[in-house]
Amino acid sequence: MSAAAKSPGKFTISQAIDSIGVNKFTISIFFLVGIAMMFDGYDYMIISYTNTQIALEFGVDDIAKGALSSWSTIGIVVGSFAAGPLSDGFGRRKILTIGTFMYGLFTIPCIFAPNYLIFSVFRVIAGLFLGVCTPIVTTLFTEFTPTKQRSFFITFGMAWMIVGWVMSALVGTIVVQLWSWHVCYAIGALPVLYAFVFHKFTPESAHWAAVHGKLGVAEKTLRTIEKRAGKEIPYDLQGSNIIVPPVAAKASPAEVWKGKYLRTTFALVVLYFAGNFTIYGVNAWLPSIMLVRGYEITSAYLLAMAQNAAAVIANCTTGFVSEAIGRKRNIILGYAVSILSCFLAAFATGSFWLVLGSLIFLGFALNYAITAVQPMMSESYPTEFRNSGVATIVALGKSAGIFSPIVLGALIGMGFDFTVLFSLLAIPMLVGVLAGLLLPKGAKGMNIDDIAEETTGN
Repeated sequence: MSAAAKSPGKFTISQAIDSIGVNKFTISIFFLVGIAMMFDGYDYMIISYTNTQIALEFGVDDIAKGALSSWSTIGIVVGSFAAGPLSDGFGRRKILTIGTFMYGLFTIPCIFAPNYLIFSVFRVIAGLFLGVCTPIVTTLFTEFTPTKQRSFFITFGMAWMIVGWVMSALVGTIVVQLWSWHVCYAIGALPVLYAFVFHKFTPESAHWAAVHGKLGVAEKTLRTIEKRAGKEIPYDLQGSNIIVPPVAAKASPAEVWKGKYLRTTFALVVLYFAGNFTIYGVNAWLPSIMLVRGYEITSAYLLAMAQNAAAVIANCTTGFVSEAIGRKRNIILGYAVSILSCFLAAFATGSFWLVLGSLIFLGFALNYAITAVQPMMSESYPTEFRNSGVATIVALGKSAGIFSPIVLGALIGMGFDFTVLFSLLAIPMLVGVLAGLLLPKGAKGMNIDDIAEETTGN
């Protein structure tokens, strides 16, 4: 299409992105943003496959061993809170680049930590920057993908975290036995290098740029999309032609707790907290529990790996179902099925294959449920404080990861068996079902600009 043949009229960012559908640029963003998320998942989950060796080397008890999974989560919670206003204020690309670089950098001292205290301190510091990633990843998938495929890319994109979990299981199974746990954290430092790749090939969000009056940046991003996609956007891509959606009168992070946002924010925080409590509890202790039950280390880690592999399939599936039946129904369905999966895993004993099947179903159900929440997170707030909304939910929700491993560690120390532990994990998922009833129906089929119109009341 020649420049003269392009529509000379005004257009929104959503119209420009929707006009060429899924393309090579969309796929490139899926990988660029996704790989950053993969390292995030690896960094968090590698502790589950090395905590036994670390605890032995540093000579700590079960409660301190369980707390190993909590130290980085403390940093993640604080970092997630900071990610919202930083990303909404300074841009998605810049803050995600810095976060990726810094969490890789502060993983390096963990390799050489001489004792439990030093190791834990640097896990907290690395976690601060690790916490930046999840909120911004969700927001970038929301702002870079076409409306019709938005839910799929948000949920499928989160599967990169699970890929990181599976990667950590493979590394933990092989590397720990051949060398030592220190090598696992050397691999976890690779984001120091990847940050430069991400920054070079990822443009700034055009939605963010337009809302902040940076129409030249928005125009540059749209031209990058057009060039990489190999398709021409049917509009004259001049910054002056971009229609900027209505901007909320107030755009501070506190707005997510006010007015019409309050009920949705509360429900999403409860949902995300409940899901994370169960998922992080399972992932932190499953390998160790399997070892206690008499499985060889390879079998124990393979069980955990199979569960996480099922989670990747869940992330892909939940996006499709969300588009078909709506956000709210899909969330409630996911949490209800998760209750069943907890009880099935709790009472699966004897045959290795029965245990394997129950854990695969558990991994699928839990991740289906919590990933079903992701599209509604980013769709519930306007661009000017979208990432603050997402970051608030992620930060408070992931705080469950601080308490869950410690609580389960204490219960294990008190002698509670596998059946009781997994039965108790059904309780948070029931709370999630109840919280899901408080949600609005969601923004299925609405583009980012329609959402802005609705949420600002114009």
